[in-house]
Amino acid sequence: MPDRAPQPVDRQLPTDEARDLISLVRDIAQREIAPKAAEEEDAGRFPREVFTLLSESGLLGLPYDSEYGGGDQPYEVYLQVLEELAAARLTVGLGVSVHTLASYALATYGTKEQQVEHLPAMLGGGLLGAYCLSEPSSGSDAASLRTKAVREGDDWVITGTKAWITHGGIADFYTVMARTGEEGPRGITAFLVPGDAEGLSAAAPEKKMGMKGSPTAQVHFDGVRVSDARRIGEEGQGFAIALAALDSGRLGIAACAIGVAQAALDEAVAYATERRQFGKPIADFQGLRFMLADMATQIEAGRALYLAAARLRDAGRPFAKQAAMAKLHCTDTAMRVTTDAVQVLGGYGYTADFPAERYMREAKVLQIVEGTNQIQRMVIARHLAGPEGR
Repeated sequence: MPDRAPQPVDRQLPTDEARDLISLVRDIAQREIAPKAAEEEDAGRFPREVFTLLSESGLLGLPYDSEYGGGDQPYEVYLQVLEELAAARLTVGLGVSVHTLASYALATYGTKEQQVEHLPAMLGGGLLGAYCLSEPSSGSDAASLRTKAVREGDDWVITGTKAWITHGGIADFYTVMARTGEEGPRGITAFLVPGDAEGLSAAAPEKKMGMKGSPTAQVHFDGVRVSDARRIGEEGQGFAIALAALDSGRLGIAACAIGVAQAALDEAVAYATERRQFGKPIADFQGLRFMLADMATQIEAGRALYLAAARLRDAGRPFAKQAAMAKLHCTDTAMRVTTDAVQVLGGYGYTADFPAERYMREAKVLQIVEGTNQIQRMVIARHLAGPEGR
């Protein structure tokens, strides 16, 4: 393994508090996350104790209101925390992003009473969340979901199956989109479902190419009963809530992608400066130097793009187009950079003795989750040219 330690990313942070926060995250990442990442991913082990530590350290609710246990941090800062965590281990970075996504509906659309009752435990009480939108027959076409919630007095009875759920089977709460009315997007409502609800179960985790330590599973709702007090927003508002959550969630995926890409670049640079061929480090060969330069440039461009979108969000301005652009560019960048990192390491890059192959396998899923990159291109094009078929 290369001995050359990577230099920390030189970050532009808005406050001293944010700089202290990044220092804390880097310490946790170097001490508690990175040393175990390869072994635990290979074993398919989810690091629940790390998420407990992150919760105790105030890192599971960073962009939310401190009144309810959040960190009052702008997205500009929160996303850079995600990047640091994902560089150490994507299972952790993506897990925090998904938890933040799952908390979004209640934190943004919940009533004051709901927020007082549930948010403190969700944001700082050690709970872990999951977000349930996709189904076996409705992935990109989420508005056609079939999971139903039927009103019975003061309760709702939820029946159906959700698919590709990160933290499926281990989450403490699920933000669930279910059909309560007409077909299409206007008939969908959001609910907060406890993880131990009767009738809720999960299938065996999917056997994935990468991120083996992060459970992804179908979640079954067999007559799960929740009170109307756990309905989030108005009836029929669920799809709008889901899309708003995904706009922010896509920025989380973008930041995680840049974290993985940065880790791959660091590995490639360390290897190239130490590996000698023909009497000199391979980093001295122009073809490889240009490859490293391109990798670094793509990463910096991706980081600038997701931060620009985050600053729009923090300013209360529209950012959906920029979020789609960031998700598209950053995840494509992660795939290119990790593939190039494997190439830099040559045969060693293809072995599990070095992390480059893991980074490459993990990068692929980021082009798929929370809207495939083909969907991101459709979103961007709609902002530029209007909806299709006008």
